[in-house]
Amino acid sequence: MLGTIHEVLLMAIILLSVSVIEAGKLTSAVLRYGLLSLAFIIVLIQLRAPDVALSAVVVGAIVTGLFLYAIKEVGE
Repeated sequence: MLGTIHEVLLMAIILLSVSVIEAGKLTSAVLRYGLLSLAFIIVLIQLRAPDVALSAVVVGAIVTGLFLYAIKEVGE
């Protein structure tokens, strides 16, 4: 059962990665990046790596905040 969940999550990660690249607007790309990060964190939790998942949460939050700040400053 866990193998099937991992396969679905890994396919979601691949599809979200492509959708981030293909996004037309920057804010849409950042939102999709957040979903990609969430899927990655769920995989890490299922693999019983909570320390790495917590690090991914912190890095993802910082990067998302920096992306949104840069978009606001540049003006999309």
